[in-house]
Amino acid sequence: MTRTGKARTALVVGGGIAGPVAAMALRRAGIEAAVYEAYDSTADGVGGGMTIAPNGQDALDAIGAGHLVRAIGTPVTAMGLRSWTGKDLARFAPPSRLPAQQFVWRADLYRALHDEAARRAVPVHHGKRLAGTTDSGSGITAHFADGTRASADIVIGADGIRSTTRSLIDPAAPAPNYAGLVCFGGRTYQSGMASTEGVMYMCFGKRAFFGYQIFEDSSAVWFVNLPRGAPMTVAEAQAIGAKEWMRTLLAAFADDRTPARELIGRTDLDELLITGPMENMPRVPTWTRGRMTLIGDAAHAASSSSGQGASLAVESAVELARCLRDLPYGQAFATYEHRRRPRVERIIKLGARTNSNKTAGPVGRVLRDLAMPAAMKLINPERMAWQFDHHIDWDARAIPSV
Repeated sequence: MTRTGKARTALVVGGGIAGPVAAMALRRAGIEAAVYEAYDSTADGVGGGMTIAPNGQDALDAIGAGHLVRAIGTPVTAMGLRSWTGKDLARFAPPSRLPAQQFVWRADLYRALHDEAARRAVPVHHGKRLAGTTDSGSGITAHFADGTRASADIVIGADGIRSTTRSLIDPAAPAPNYAGLVCFGGRTYQSGMASTEGVMYMCFGKRAFFGYQIFEDSSAVWFVNLPRGAPMTVAEAQAIGAKEWMRTLLAAFADDRTPARELIGRTDLDELLITGPMENMPRVPTWTRGRMTLIGDAAHAASSSSGQGASLAVESAVELARCLRDLPYGQAFATYEHRRRPRVERIIKLGARTNSNKTAGPVGRVLRDLAMPAAMKLINPERMAWQFDHHIDWDARAIPSV
């Protein structure tokens, strides 16, 4: 630690999406950073699809990494909402002045970020499950379950919705809760359907929620949020098996006049992704303690319904690095949280509202489908632009908020 109190070294806990981005941003800020991942192996081939919003791309551009998403992504020009009858309820998109959202497969994004981190000489250590930390007064030491340790000026928790770092910062921190939905995804290589021309459709089915996009080569991505009263773990959901779940999903859309049954029916069993329960993360009251702070889902887990989870994580990683570049670590942590908390919590609330629409009962479904078209006509797209039109000026000096 220098006499100015600025951090010069950092341990980033978590090697998913936010972790490598944070480490690259920190190194760009002149801070030596290394990533410590709990799992022994990489996550290649793991996960479904996601969208990276214009704001997420902008944040990556701030550290010279936006091209990674554009190289592997497919543009999503608009989101279309439909009822179970196939009726168009609404369509919305970021303002035309902004770049299109990009659909990416999580495995492709993971590999692109890790390759770029390696190119920038960011060390990534696997098999390092965080067990505890010790603050010496002049630095902090992370203790790992394998008996090893590492020391730096600060620790940044990018270890997801079940963050160990969060529990070390605040033993009373809230845990995620079940949102009443079990989630699935799939890739259909030959849908037999025409391209949706960049539109990703979200269909409020009679029994479940179905989203899909068909690409130019007739391949498609789809996902399902299936209401289920009793919670289950990912392992319990996967133990049921792809064959049984396929039968359940086909039955759930039996009455719907959407492409759900056809796309699901054309999907190979080994292409079904069983992601398990959708979970909400209550407001995390404490992001920082001493030399530790949180980013990404560890601090602000946005529902997948928001389409902003990865983008918000990237934003926070870059904003934190900018603050640490210019301010002593304690002041940097406070400024970072002051800048980030209002924005992320506002987006999280929007995602929670969407989730409630997905679990609507028969009466609620009718009222929703009647009200939504009229309501959307009254919405000025520019009023929603704040989600997407968010710019981090990397070159601007971070001004202390407190």
